[in-house]
Amino acid sequence: MIVIADGGSTKCDWILLNYEGEVVLKTRTKGLNPAVFKPHVLQERLDASEDLKKCSPQIKRVDFYGAGCGTPTPRQNLKEILESFFPEADVTVEEDMMAAAYAATNEPGIVCILGTGSNSCFFDGKNIRMEVDSLGYVLMDEASGNYFGKRLIRDYYYKTMGEDMSREFQKRYDLNADTIKRNVYKEENPNTYLASFAEFIFTAEERNGYFYKLIYEGMEKFIERRVMCYKEAQSVPIHFIGSIAFFSEDIIRDVAKRYHLQIGNIIRRPIDGLIEHYRNHVLPSLATQE
Repeated sequence: MIVIADGGSTKCDWILLNYEGEVVLKTRTKGLNPAVFKPHVLQERLDASEDLKKCSPQIKRVDFYGAGCGTPTPRQNLKEILESFFPEADVTVEEDMMAAAYAATNEPGIVCILGTGSNSCFFDGKNIRMEVDSLGYVLMDEASGNYFGKRLIRDYYYKTMGEDMSREFQKRYDLNADTIKRNVYKEENPNTYLASFAEFIFTAEERNGYFYKLIYEGMEKFIERRVMCYKEAQSVPIHFIGSIAFFSEDIIRDVAKRYHLQIGNIIRRPIDGLIEHYRNHVLPSLATQE
């Protein structure tokens, strides 16, 4: 059997397929970003999954697609941990952009991730090309969860959020300055911590002018910097993957009109599209190995 995994900083979705393409198991663990978490944390998060432990001896192949897997050292660290956890399996680790591309389309297009972090690539139908290296949540990640989380915190402290909105924000979160600074500068996983504040935008009863402006400005920056950098931008569909994109579809379409862009698929969870990709393009060639 084969395991495919789509992992970010916040969570990781795991699918166990047999060679007929049937889903034997769906499960979720905490995030496994090897660029953010130390090896012992990655190991602990894997070990916490009883579902994965039970099926581990039966797994012959593991294809892991994840945030933080775009550079050699963190990718190799995670690969070694997975090889130890799945001792009978051939393990491959690739960046999450490849999974997003497979989930979104089989045709040429630009594929964007808007989740805890953000990124983009051009997909020619087989391979991806990235015009801009991702430097993570401190320097980049426009329109991501942590980008919006930072904006909310700053607006609250600069008193530009509005009194009613500020009171509601204060009810929902611990906004003590010492708490925020400790989590951002001292604790592990500050990008996920910051992204947790973005839920305030997307769980509100209504999308008011403040929220619309906040999201619009973030999407505008993302499209200017991470979509328009591709020479193909105005000739191929632009696909979006991730919860931030899913809940902001109307604003993405509004911003795209300004740049004469064609919006393609907008998918909340890439794992479902990834399953179809494996059923149609990967498993047929592996069926004889069962």
